[in-house]
Amino acid sequence: MNLALAKNETGRALSDSFAVARDRLPGTGRVAEARSAAFEAYDRVGLPHRRLEDWKYTDLRALMREVLPLAPAPDAAALKRAAAAVKLQSIKGLRRLVLVDGVFVPKLSELDGLEKGVAVGTLRGVLESGEATLQAQLLTLDNANPMVALNTAMMTDGVVIQIANGVVLTQPLQIIHVATGTTPAAMFTRSLLRLGKDAGATLVESYIGADDAKAYQVHDSLIVSIGDGARLDHVRLIEDSRETFNISSAVITLGAHAHFNTFGMNTGSLVSRYQAIIAVAGEGSRVETNGVNLLNGRQHADTTLFLDHAVPNCSSREIFRAVVDDRGHSVFQGRIIVRPNAQKTDAKMMTRALLLSDEAEADNKPELEIFADDVTCGHGATTGALDDSLLFYLRARGLSEKEAQALLIQAFVGEAIEQIANDALRELAISAAQRWLAARG
Repeated sequence: MNLALAKNETGRALSDSFAVARDRLPGTGRVAEARSAAFEAYDRVGLPHRRLEDWKYTDLRALMREVLPLAPAPDAAALKRAAAAVKLQSIKGLRRLVLVDGVFVPKLSELDGLEKGVAVGTLRGVLESGEATLQAQLLTLDNANPMVALNTAMMTDGVVIQIANGVVLTQPLQIIHVATGTTPAAMFTRSLLRLGKDAGATLVESYIGADDAKAYQVHDSLIVSIGDGARLDHVRLIEDSRETFNISSAVITLGAHAHFNTFGMNTGSLVSRYQAIIAVAGEGSRVETNGVNLLNGRQHADTTLFLDHAVPNCSSREIFRAVVDDRGHSVFQGRIIVRPNAQKTDAKMMTRALLLSDEAEADNKPELEIFADDVTCGHGATTGALDDSLLFYLRARGLSEKEAQALLIQAFVGEAIEQIANDALRELAISAAQRWLAARG
């Protein structure tokens, strides 16, 4: 493909879409200026391609080809389809915050009876109100990443959550992204979570499509600040339709003695990329990041993590598992940087991929950059097939071939799933894995 030609063609179409959408995008003045600067930054590069090192394995010019027009605001019919989808996906005991086609919908959300010290607002409200502190935090993402820049330029709505110092939520929060469109369209959302000093919360992000949702694109970003001594447990569940493109980004910053535990599972979308920057900015903090890709057909899923250890006496653990069948393609890029002042850092990363067919593919790229001399760091990566001897052992005890494979696959992904702190959410992830296995036939 001629990259310059592809950029020009998609660039013209998107420029037109941006011009048309401007009147629908919230915010004026400083916000509008930030949007224009972000769009110019995106337009200089266009869709990322394989010649960019960070996008070597996920060439969006070849995979996605174009950015779809902004989705229209949901009408009554769309809200009805969304309500049906949310009912099927709601998790008992979680407080729902629902975005439909990129727009926050209070009617489908649970806003009554919020715990004391918790405030929930919307991105649109913050951008239109001129609230300087929140706006500054929402507009700080780096435009060097073209897809982050595009999200800044086009963000339409999202959820803004603030949790006061010392408040520990007893009820997890669930942000549900629902797509309902019957024609191809794109959604651009951005959410913010501010967790105060010594606070605690569990946040679940779910991505789903209504039954009749056609090919759509999700462009999402999440900004999180975790205060000193605070803890956040975070779970991402990607169950979009199989025609979907899901490009999501996250920037997480930890204060001193903070704890961040995150888990992501991807069983949906045709093409997905999750890119996260985790900045360990406070001494004595801990990060645990875990993930599972369960892929088949022609699915392509990319998890790219950048963990920045900038201060002493912190620890991190990364465990990632991929199970790939048919012609699926899993990508894991994990980079840990230990800066000169980050002495006594303890950082470990391990990624493993299990290939179930001759055409399945997995690219694992763990990286360590260490600029301190008193650290304990390590990384590893493996790719292989199911163990024939173990399959034979299970078959000899009466299990069918599929049952034997399923048992071994569950054990393989179990190490990552077991890191989920919340019992109900852990069972939810196990059930999602079991549904994927059952669908294999």
